[in-house]
Amino acid sequence: MSGSALLSSGAGNVAGNGEPLAKLEDHLFCWLLDSSPRQIAEPSPLTGKVLRELDNRLANNALMELPRQPLTLPTLMRTLASEKTSRKEVTSIILSDASLTNQVLQVANSPFFKVGDQPVETVDQAVFLLGLDGIRNVASASVMRPMLAARNSTESTFAQRVWRWGLTCARSAELIALTQKQESTSYFMVGLLPALSYLTLRREVQNIFDRKFPGQTPAAETFHEAMRTFQWATAQNVAHAWNLPPRYHALLLTAERPAPERDHSPLNDGIVLGTREALRNAHQRNLGDDELLSLLGINAEQLGKVRHVLSRLLAEGLSSR
Repeated sequence: MSGSALLSSGAGNVAGNGEPLAKLEDHLFCWLLDSSPRQIAEPSPLTGKVLRELDNRLANNALMELPRQPLTLPTLMRTLASEKTSRKEVTSIILSDASLTNQVLQVANSPFFKVGDQPVETVDQAVFLLGLDGIRNVASASVMRPMLAARNSTESTFAQRVWRWGLTCARSAELIALTQKQESTSYFMVGLLPALSYLTLRREVQNIFDRKFPGQTPAAETFHEAMRTFQWATAQNVAHAWNLPPRYHALLLTAERPAPERDHSPLNDGIVLGTREALRNAHQRNLGDDELLSLLGINAEQLGKVRHVLSRLLAEGLSSR
């Protein structure tokens, strides 16, 4: 069984940074699972069995809850990745799928993407207003959004929070990549995968309980350990099942196992900063400004600019619910 905590890899490999990152991760799980620190730490006798079953399913590519590849994803990814892509081509692909068209318009009108005060009413208008880079991110979020929708009332709170967290981390990773003059679109898409892996693992744990321990309810600690242990492996499983470009696999691998000489990546830093800002906006325990800056590979001025964007998006998103 293997795995590395989402927030304690990357920047967490910096000497002395493990403790605040571990605290931040615990705060995140308490919020996502709507549980107390005691609940996510209290051992459950079934956790070990669940982790072994998850390890076996991952090793054999046998996850029962792995989301299927969206039909338009391969064409969309190829088109969006090309430097020669035109607005007309992007519009045509989106319009070829009625459900994707609906999602794009919803996402384009959400506070995380909306440009100006006027509603976006057509895909062509969305592409024109957002530009190719903007529509790439909207399309990525639109493909992912149905996968992160709650199936029932028992996972409603978790699904809402993990989607909000995922969007914040993805936008944070994208903005940090831009400050470092790196290609940013792939960081946005790959920044959504940890959120999808968390929801997939939550469902996988429930699936195991339904099959092997009927009538029993998974403990918060079981969900916590499953997500903490297997989120990177699950994210790679999704990337593989969806035939995402090799760059996405490489970004996930670099984030999970950063080279010793390079402790920071936009994805790791984006997850740390996105987590902190999502928790802060939700009035949850998080890290102080000095602690946060010490964990990131960007300077105070860059941090201020990224935080300004994230704070505005989160505030507008909260007020629009």
